[in-house]
Amino acid sequence: MTPTKSQRYGTPVPPADPNQEYMTAQETAYVLRCSLTWLRRFLATHPDLCGRNGKGGKIITDRAQRAAIHAARSAGDPRTGRTIPRQRRPRRTAVKTPAAA
Repeated sequence: MTPTKSQRYGTPVPPADPNQEYMTAQETAYVLRCSLTWLRRFLATHPDLCGRNGKGGKIITDRAQRAAIHAARSAGDPRTGRTIPRQRRPRRTAVKTPAAA
């Protein structure tokens, strides 16, 4: 069965060489250990951190851009003080009330 377009381009892919100069968005997401969706959203709000091959073309990053993405991701969100991506909230435990006698 042939993979669909979203299966080919929607999942992170390990690069042939993790230290290569240029990487696609899929390879960058794999190296940075983030989802491809998060990476694309981040690069949409920070267009200076990626190079596109034409309008709407393939997203290409180099070493310096990957280092800047990693630094921004590690620094967290200055508006909320949270790390990027958000941490999951702990599960709330149900409070048991005493049974009515």
